Amino acid sequence: MDLTTKYLGLELRNPLVASAGPLSQTVAGIRSLDDGGVGAIVLYSLFEEQLRREAASIAELEELYDDSFAEAISYFPNVPNTRRDASHPYLRLVEEATRLCEAPVIASLNGASVGGWTDTARRLEEAGAAAIELNIYYVPGDLTMTGREVEQRHVDILAGVKQAVSVPVAVKLSPYFSSVGNMALQLDAAGADGLVLFNRFLQPDIDIDRVTIESGVSLSSPIEARLPRTWIAVLRDKVRASLAATTGVDTAEDVIKYILAGADVVMTTSALVRRGAAYAQVLVDGLEEWLEARNLPLAQARGLLAVPKDTAPDAYERAGYVSALEKAKKTYGSLR
Repeated sequence: MDLTTKYLGLELRNPLVASAGPLSQTVAGIRSLDDGGVGAIVLYSLFEEQLRREAASIAELEELYDDSFAEAISYFPNVPNTRRDASHPYLRLVEEATRLCEAPVIASLNGASVGGWTDTARRLEEAGAAAIELNIYYVPGDLTMTGREVEQRHVDILAGVKQAVSVPVAVKLSPYFSSVGNMALQLDAAGADGLVLFNRFLQPDIDIDRVTIESGVSLSSPIEARLPRTWIAVLRDKVRASLAATTGVDTAEDVIKYILAGADVVMTTSALVRRGAAYAQVLVDGLEEWLEARNLPLAQARGLLAVPKDTAPDAYERAGYVSALEKAKKTYGSLR
């Protein structure tokens, strides 16, 4: 069964992609993902805040030593020289990973504001990254900011990165827009080569014993896949950009569902963290066995259950909503 897949214009051996996470923080972890059989690897995210701190450190030294900066920086070997690169360890990781791995290596930039930090994308390309995943993690806490301004910020950040590089750029975005579909169309028109649906907001909890706010990260569960799967089914064949599914992938069944909805690739971190990088081959094998059992080529399976082209998506989704409620009435109403 031929599982080769096009994503961001890149040729992948299969549609399973290791998304940004703890396994891609080291060369050993990245090698394990490649050996595990994933189609591509997204490295852990390089944060805008980190880049700004590094730039500020260099600016302070420049101000302190003025013309003697070049000599002074030699006394601070642990402070990266942002005149040359914004995050030397990350660039070294990109260089080594691309040299050692068969699967394409995609660098990840995480930011929320428009600014010079996006120039780092060029350095990532020079280091060998096959593409850039732009993770725009933004919670508009300013209550005076309009929805239009939030959308424009996403488009402007994308434009800054696209201007800096020639490699493909994917945008990882959240589902919290008044019109997710229109936001996708705007990013597509602005040149996004791929859309990654969706980012998970790490919402804090409250500890009532210590009366404190608790932050933390929890691995995703399959139930969370329903929202991105819905929008992938709507966007299939409506945008030029590749569609990447992420969140809620735990078994081969989850991978298959995303493919049927219309995803070009399916990303996972949680499943590989829970079970190890070698579990990637289990997911790939499960997809292949399902396709072979139905004599169904991957290209024909992809988007098989997407929203039909001749159907209004809003009416289609509304009909599904009403149908689900009617089913719930019959199921749970009979328990009384």
